[in-house]
Amino acid sequence: MDNKAVLEYQNPVLTFSGNIDKFNVPGLIADYQKLKILRLERIDLQDVEQIDSAGVAFLDKLMLEFSDFKPQFIHANESVRNTINTFSSLQLPVAEKLKTDNFFIQIGGGIYKFFETSASALYLVADIFYWAFVGLINKKGQRKGSVIQQGVLIGVDALGIICLLSFILGLILALQSAAQLRQFGANIFVADLMAISMVTEMGPILTAIILAGRSGSAIASEIATMQVTEEIDALKMMAINPIRYVVVPKFHAITICIPLLVTASTLIGIFGGLIIAVTYLDLSAVVFFNRVFEVLTLKDVLVGLGKSFFFAWVIVIIGSYYGFHVKGGAEGVGKVTTQSVVASIFWVIILDAISSLIFYF
Repeated sequence: MDNKAVLEYQNPVLTFSGNIDKFNVPGLIADYQKLKILRLERIDLQDVEQIDSAGVAFLDKLMLEFSDFKPQFIHANESVRNTINTFSSLQLPVAEKLKTDNFFIQIGGGIYKFFETSASALYLVADIFYWAFVGLINKKGQRKGSVIQQGVLIGVDALGIICLLSFILGLILALQSAAQLRQFGANIFVADLMAISMVTEMGPILTAIILAGRSGSAIASEIATMQVTEEIDALKMMAINPIRYVVVPKFHAITICIPLLVTASTLIGIFGGLIIAVTYLDLSAVVFFNRVFEVLTLKDVLVGLGKSFFFAWVIVIIGSYYGFHVKGGAEGVGKVTTQSVVASIFWVIILDAISSLIFYF
């Protein structure tokens, strides 16, 4: 910083003196802009004692700006020249622009990837259902008490949030419908609405969406972490089937827990509707429940519980699929966790729509 850098211009030579370093480059840039140079063929570095990477970057900028004249460095000492050769980016090869595939190649690649992904998913589904069935008879290859442990994590720990949201949903649904039914003197029909909607739609789908965000993400992140840290490979080396050891206990646990959670969600949601019916519509609890049991049929209950099993299986399968197909480190774990939640919710809604078309169209 003691040796201040100075530049002088005598057409077509630009002369530097002093140290061209990070301390002097800002001043050199300001002086250079004042000169308004139109032609540059040589850069004289005879009086330059030292130069650093910032100074080399400044000289590279000059070389690029006057590339038509092809400026050359003259009178530079060996140290300065070596520094320029080391830090200059002008000597680096220009990266070739990657050619983009044409439309038909992209379409073909997308189709091939779709079939490849579908085949991999089908293999996983077959493995999970096979070992889940075998696991009912033969517990070999599973940790003792793993199903109970997963049942607590998936079912018991989720009961609070499911009941809370179901209660709020029941209140909102009843309150919104009550405002309209009250105008026509059809207060009693709020019981019909709550019974049918909570049993066949809201209870199962709300429970599934909460489990997809809560348990589905946990399944994907757990398996992905095991894959990244090579624990899955270690299980294979010990002749332990990863699907049987890791996935099947979760599959059994969520299969047992989902009807209980859906039942709790449905009852709590109907109870929320009861509060609105009693306080806002002046209905008695006895009349409300009589109407609920009168409207509900066995088909409605079986449809609501039946499709909840498919929702649960989809959540486990999708979480496992993304977990086993993770790429990269911690960043990859985060990506597949997010993707699994989005895919699980998407397929839950699709299956719900399909079931509605099948049973109520």
